[in-house]
Amino acid sequence: MTSPTAYRRFALIGGLALFAGLATWWLVERSTHADTAPTPAGSPAVQATLSRVLAQPVPIYKTGVGTVTATQSVTVRARIDGQLDRVAFVEGEDVKAGQLLAQIDPRTLQAQLAQTQAQRAKDAAQLSNARIDLQRFTTLIADDAATRQQLDTQTALVAQLEAALASDDAQIAFAQVQLGFTTISAPIAGRAGARLVDAGNIVRAADANGLVVINQIDPISVVFTLPDDAVPDIHRAQHSSHAPLAVVAYPRSGEQPLATGKLVLLNNQIDTTSGTVQLKASFANPAHLLWPGQYVNVRLVLGSRDKALTLTAGAVQRGPDGTYVYVVNDDLTVRQQPIVVVQIQDGLAVIGKGLGEGQRVVVGGQNKLRPGASVTETATANPSPARAAPGSGS
Repeated sequence: MTSPTAYRRFALIGGLALFAGLATWWLVERSTHADTAPTPAGSPAVQATLSRVLAQPVPIYKTGVGTVTATQSVTVRARIDGQLDRVAFVEGEDVKAGQLLAQIDPRTLQAQLAQTQAQRAKDAAQLSNARIDLQRFTTLIADDAATRQQLDTQTALVAQLEAALASDDAQIAFAQVQLGFTTISAPIAGRAGARLVDAGNIVRAADANGLVVINQIDPISVVFTLPDDAVPDIHRAQHSSHAPLAVVAYPRSGEQPLATGKLVLLNNQIDTTSGTVQLKASFANPAHLLWPGQYVNVRLVLGSRDKALTLTAGAVQRGPDGTYVYVVNDDLTVRQQPIVVVQIQDGLAVIGKGLGEGQRVVVGGQNKLRPGASVTETATANPSPARAAPGSGS
């Protein structure tokens, strides 16, 4: 049987629990209403940085990462075996097409050419004598002083010697070509790399490394990739443009362009492994700011939006219902305005819907704002002019 003291203890504990629950509910409700209720008109104004929506032309481009490659790269190799007499180029310097690079000892091939020429002279003398004899047999057979068989035999001898003379001519041409291979010239204009063989060594046509690598670096190429969903946009831009699409190369860290070139290749298939398509651009490179093997950021310019509505990208906020900005009313109160962002580039947000030119928005201090709050402008951060597309004349 429970005593009166125990009943009183249970009643006291139950009362305390009920009081604690009611207090917790009241605090939660108060906090919720404080978060959702508009700021009272009498609250202090929030200091904020404001900006105006600006209409301006904005370039449309795709960005990617590329690798600088030589437009042409040739490994110069010996085409015959022999001793390397001299090297005629300087490592790391530019060479012209046809410039002498190296000389192989030519004496063995010169002797072979002289031998072939002597054989031709011998065969030519025999052919001349055989033709004279053929003329004699032709005269004698008319007087029945020679047989038909003798005439046929002499005719065949003349033909045989003519074939030998033609073979000699071919051997001479071959020997001259081989002798020409002792002089190694630059097949393209470009920058010579490190010397791979020194004079005095025996070089062979089967050597894999060669003598030197020549890279054409002006003009130079950049190979880069873009996602496969960029292909339709690139095709549309190519069909609507009368000139090749512009491509701008930037250093991996920095916004100062290294060079502006043109698109020369959109590969004919998409890499199914990576879901990207390969592209190539060509750049004039007189100052050698681009170098083979260098990694660069690439912008492929597809066109321009003439009067795009832009604002500083810092004004764009993201919430559960999408993107929005705080628009400043005439009485310096703010309201949340849903917007559609087309793209964000170079610190600029391009707005497709929700704002008009000249409207003021908050770009700094949004974390202290609620709809209906008053603001005091502490600074102005209007959007910077968009970087002009290459070749636009701006």
